[in-house]
Amino acid sequence: MTDGVAVARTQRVVTGEGVTWTVIGEDYRVAEPVEQYLEYLRSRDCSPNTLKSYARGLALWWTFLERRAQAWDAIGVTELGTFAGQLRRGSVAGDVVPLHEGAKAADATVASRARAVMGFYRYHAARGVEVAGRLYETVKARPGSYLPFLEHVARRTGRRSSVVKIRVRAKPAPVLLPDQMSALREVEASWDAAGAVWSGELRYRLLWTLLEETGLRLGEALGLRHRDWKTGTGTTAQVEVVHREDHPHGLRAKSGYRRVFIGSALDRLYGDWVWALCEAGADVELDDWDDAYIFCNLHRGRRFAPLRAESVYKHLAARKQHVPGLPPGMTPHWYRHTHATALLLSGVPMHVVSRRLGHADVQTTINTYAHVTEDAELRACADWQRITQAWGSRHEG
Repeated sequence: MTDGVAVARTQRVVTGEGVTWTVIGEDYRVAEPVEQYLEYLRSRDCSPNTLKSYARGLALWWTFLERRAQAWDAIGVTELGTFAGQLRRGSVAGDVVPLHEGAKAADATVASRARAVMGFYRYHAARGVEVAGRLYETVKARPGSYLPFLEHVARRTGRRSSVVKIRVRAKPAPVLLPDQMSALREVEASWDAAGAVWSGELRYRLLWTLLEETGLRLGEALGLRHRDWKTGTGTTAQVEVVHREDHPHGLRAKSGYRRVFIGSALDRLYGDWVWALCEAGADVELDDWDDAYIFCNLHRGRRFAPLRAESVYKHLAARKQHVPGLPPGMTPHWYRHTHATALLLSGVPMHVVSRRLGHADVQTTINTYAHVTEDAELRACADWQRITQAWGSRHEG
């Protein structure tokens, strides 16, 4: 219910294979055509986060259809355009039914929701639904010097392209400044030299430092187990990002296996965290230390169970209220952008940064960070070379 009005919504579903998502109509029944598409995505091994994102977009689309009393397989380009416009504005006046989505949506959000809807119709076009096939057109690639894999096939046969396209205005990736990252680390936990102990939230100091130094996605960091952290015993320490399907909260590595070298200071911080866990009894209570999650509950919930991403966001929101200078819109993903930016500004080649981030294609890295080396303001705001020297990234060249 939104403002007393029934709407379609996403529904979290826990199965024997983990967490997934579906869409419930205003009649509280599963939207079957949507569920068919989501099941197809599950069969393709799409991540729970991808399913959640697509389910959100399709729940909005289902709400749009239900309020217009319109069948999902009897729509055209006009309806799709109206839907995209409503997403941009949040709500509109006149005879167009508002979606009650709140504030104006960002271009990337609109594009993400529209992509879910067009993917839904592309799937049903392949299943023979007539109206879905009319929402795509065949286009031929233009001549050019850059030829992706199998591009020669596409140039002969053409590509299936959506007739509805959302223009996303490119924005520089948000970056945290060194002083901002340092302030957050210090407010989390500080070293008491007199007592030779850490005071505060050492768990979150380790998490923020790890994200800053490795560029891991939050889900990748929260999915780390103790066996994945290879401490530096005569060699450079590293963490291994491993694709697994058994995280109780549905988290998993987005890009498969990779190893990321880290510096000695971060490695020592992990050792201090291990010591703190043992003092809390983790080495006694846990059946298999190597299989246990590094970032785990201490104060709430089942002790030593894996930390939820939602808990991290809630904790960060509270910190932003009390740490001066932290950007209001900051999310954990900003560390990833900052990591890539710092490496590029310190002269690390694009392909090395791409591999460290776990991008499947270096073109993704180029598209996201091509502006960085040209940004004089970013270059001047910190000694990025000094900052990155301790990260261990030099071992990946």
